[in-house]
Amino acid sequence: MVNYRRSQTPGGSYFFTVNLHNRRAQYLVTHIYHLRQAFRMVRKQRPFKIAAIAVMPDHLHAILTLPEDDHDYSGRWRAIKSHFTRSLVKAGVDLSKNDKGEYKLWQRRFWEHLIRDEDDLHRHIDYIHFNPVKHGYVVRVRDWPHSSFHRYVKTELLDENWGHAAIKESEHSYGE
Repeated sequence: MVNYRRSQTPGGSYFFTVNLHNRRAQYLVTHIYHLRQAFRMVRKQRPFKIAAIAVMPDHLHAILTLPEDDHDYSGRWRAIKSHFTRSLVKAGVDLSKNDKGEYKLWQRRFWEHLIRDEDDLHRHIDYIHFNPVKHGYVVRVRDWPHSSFHRYVKTELLDENWGHAAIKESEHSYGE
């Protein structure tokens, strides 16, 4: 077995990709209410900030920032996945189980990247917000409802037409 080492920087900001086990499933958007509830519940128990997020049908990308004295993002993802899964089961969604009797909703692992600096942060925010267009779900970034892009527009950090054409350096504002 591979002994994978994860970055353990207290107070760090991390980019994540988290996938459903079945990459053709659409649970994340068809049950977005339950996903949002899972995030809210875990944030109350184990605080973190969401710098950016986009939820697609079968995966999500997010940048989470942890408290200064905390590096346990794995525990947070485990709790979010668990809350979401239990909510779907309680709602009557028929989920298959593996040989151990565990629900096969999520891929076991996730991908994380420690954000190194402001430029790295901005590149990952752009990637997150543009991802629904990249996957062909919408033509314009603003048309995807499950994205922090709308918060960036509301707070005037990005223009509502950002990402509609090729992304240009001049389109980045982020309040700078």
